[in-house]
Amino acid sequence: MDVNKRLSLPADIRLPDGYLEKLQMNSPPFDQPMSRRSRRASLSEIGFGKLETYVKLDKLGEGTYATVFKGRSKLTDNLVALKEIRLEHEEGAPCTAIREVSLLKDLKHANIVTLHDIIHTEKSLTLVFEYLDKDLKQYMDDCGSIMSMHNVTIFLFQILRGLAYCHKRKVLHRDLKPQNLLINDKGELKLADFGLARAKSVPTKTYSNEVVTLWYRPPDVLLGSSEYSTQIDMWGVGCIFYEMASGRPLFPGSTVEDELHLIFRLLGTPTEDTWPGISSNDEFKAYNFPKYKPQLVINHAPRLDIEGIELLTNFLQYQAKKRISAEDAMKHLYFKSLGTRAHTLPDGASVFSLSEIQLQKDPGYKTSSYPETAHGKNRRQSMLF
Repeated sequence: MDVNKRLSLPADIRLPDGYLEKLQMNSPPFDQPMSRRSRRASLSEIGFGKLETYVKLDKLGEGTYATVFKGRSKLTDNLVALKEIRLEHEEGAPCTAIREVSLLKDLKHANIVTLHDIIHTEKSLTLVFEYLDKDLKQYMDDCGSIMSMHNVTIFLFQILRGLAYCHKRKVLHRDLKPQNLLINDKGELKLADFGLARAKSVPTKTYSNEVVTLWYRPPDVLLGSSEYSTQIDMWGVGCIFYEMASGRPLFPGSTVEDELHLIFRLLGTPTEDTWPGISSNDEFKAYNFPKYKPQLVINHAPRLDIEGIELLTNFLQYQAKKRISAEDAMKHLYFKSLGTRAHTLPDGASVFSLSEIQLQKDPGYKTSSYPETAHGKNRRQSMLF
C-alpha cells in the first residue's frame, strides 16, 4: 500500500503521526480508487493548500503583483520558494499567474521546476515551488564568466531536455533567459517562470515596469511576428549557449532597433535569399538597416569546437522553421561525450543519475560568492515573475 502514490504526493512527504489510522477510518478501503473529492479532502487534512504549512524565511524579491519568499515546508522540512500573488490589485489576478499554475500542474520533468502546492485565499494566490540555490546568470557570475566547456555541454543538454518535454506537449516557454534557468547544488538545471508561456503577445514590461530583456528574443518576434511555434524558444537557447561558452551575452541590445543591428552585424542583414518575405516586412523596411555582411561565428566563440559552432548556427536561423528543434538538437554530435544512456532517461530522472555524467570544477569559480551574493538576491526576483 503506497499512500504517497495513491494521493499523488511528493516522495519526500512525511505524513503526520496518526494520520494513516485516521485516513483508513474515514476513507474507502485502499484497494478501491479514490474519488477526486475525497483525495482533495485527504490532502487538505495533511496540510496541503494551507498557508500555515509553510514558514516564511527571507524575502527574495518583489514586484507590483507578487512577492517571492524563501520558505520551509513543515511537511517535508525542505526549502521552498513561495510566490505570493496579491489578488486585491485593481486589475485582478494577473493572468500570467493563472497560466503558470495551469501549465505547471501538468508538467512533470526533472528539468522543469516543480510546483508543489497552490494556496488560494481571498487576498492572495501562493504558488509553492521547489527551492533552487541560484539561477544560471548567478552561476556564470560566480565562475568569473569562465565555465568549464564540459559543464556548458551538460547544462545545454538539460535545457534541451526540459524544452523538448514542453514542446512535445505544445507548451512554449517564450521567456528563456539565464535568470529563468534555476540550478541546484547538484548541478541540476530546471526551466522556471512559465508566466509568459503560451501567451499571444510578448510584453515589453514586467509587472514592476522593469523592461523585459530583448537579448534572447528572436528577430522574427522583434519584427512584429505573432506566429509563434516551438521554434520561438530555440533562438534563445542559441544565445544562452553562446553566453555560457564565451562568458558574455551574444546580442546585448538596449532597444529593438539596437538588438536587430547587433544580430544583423553578426549574421548579415537578411535578404530574400536568407529570409524569404523579409523585404515586404513593414517594420524591417522602416528601420532601413545598412547591408551588413555575415561574419564567421567561430571568430566570436573560440572555445566552441566544430560541432558546437554547427549546433549554435542551427539555433540562430532567421527563418523560424529552419531552427533546429530541441529534440533534434539533443541528438547532435556535440553531445556525444555524454554517452548514449543520456537519451533514454525517464522524464523524472536527473542526468546525474548516470555515473558517466558529472560536473567538473569551473576554472574561474569563486567559492566566496556562493550561495548568496548581494546582487544575487535581486536576481532571484526575476526567477519567479
